[in-house]
Amino acid sequence: MTETPNTPPTGQPVAPADPPGPATPAPDLALQHALADVRTEVGKAVVGQDAAVSSLLVALLCQGHVLLEGVPGVAKTLLVRTLAAALTLDTKRVQFTPDLMPGDVTGSLVYDARTAAFSFREGPVFTNLLLADEINRTPPKTQASLLEAMEERQVSVDGEPRPLPEPFMVIATQNPVEYEGTYPLPEAQLDRFLLKVELPVPERAAEVEVLARHAAGFDPRDLAAAGVRPVAGADELARARAGVRTVQVAPEVLGYVVDVCRATRSSPSLSLGVSPRGATALLATARAWAWLSGRGYVTPDDVKVLAHPTLRHRVRLRPEAELEGVTAASVLDSVLASVPVPW
Repeated sequence: MTETPNTPPTGQPVAPADPPGPATPAPDLALQHALADVRTEVGKAVVGQDAAVSSLLVALLCQGHVLLEGVPGVAKTLLVRTLAAALTLDTKRVQFTPDLMPGDVTGSLVYDARTAAFSFREGPVFTNLLLADEINRTPPKTQASLLEAMEERQVSVDGEPRPLPEPFMVIATQNPVEYEGTYPLPEAQLDRFLLKVELPVPERAAEVEVLARHAAGFDPRDLAAAGVRPVAGADELARARAGVRTVQVAPEVLGYVVDVCRATRSSPSLSLGVSPRGATALLATARAWAWLSGRGYVTPDDVKVLAHPTLRHRVRLRPEAELEGVTAASVLDSVLASVPVPW
């Protein structure tokens, strides 16, 4: 089950609006087709997670990081591995456990008896796509070891900064907080993730397709045998990012982004609304989605379809609201319904 360019990260198609304004630069169709091919390749191994594929592509175009949340067995790890295979990017995986140390992620200085000197041994963070598996199963100290890497795209060991490869992206997976043995991510680290993507259990038809593929011999450990092939690389990704930067945003749409984020701060159900950093993130993801959709301008619909994955982890519910069954999703739905749309 592959995805079409007009399937947004929310999973619901939205008809684009036609905004007023000057002519916009023509999009690079070849690049857009290359990104569409990435979706097709991922669909050869992953079924029923089209919205998540869209979200990962948006994050790559924005140079952001993604938090994937879902129960065990919904193809979180397979999704990341297949994306890396389709993009010819280097990938490493870290299984976060209660005894994992920060140096196990970033690297450490190792004494070499032959030279009587210390040398730096790179950790798995030195890669293009870092899969931080079950990140909420390790204590906050180790979780925080990713902060500098995610924000500064470098790590400091013994006071010396060491740049990370380009592109660099952290895709962290976590189980829902209700599961035993989990540590909630610190708020500072949550804010470093551009998107939080929730992976649901597939619909019945998609689950039947999963079983049919396995019955036909599909092996998730052998993506090449499944037909997954590289269709783009770091060069294409860099050009696509440059294309996203040419996407125009009308003043009315800028105001709409600000109004949506400000409305969360006045919601009676929230103790913490979206910060200006969150507003900047929403603008960036909306521009990336507009480019993926073949447009050189952002519409309010682009903002709407990216609002949930971009903002859901940046708000905090009041305890009394949680007791009443209010969720971050329902609050964002109310905000989007109440804020006037520019056109």
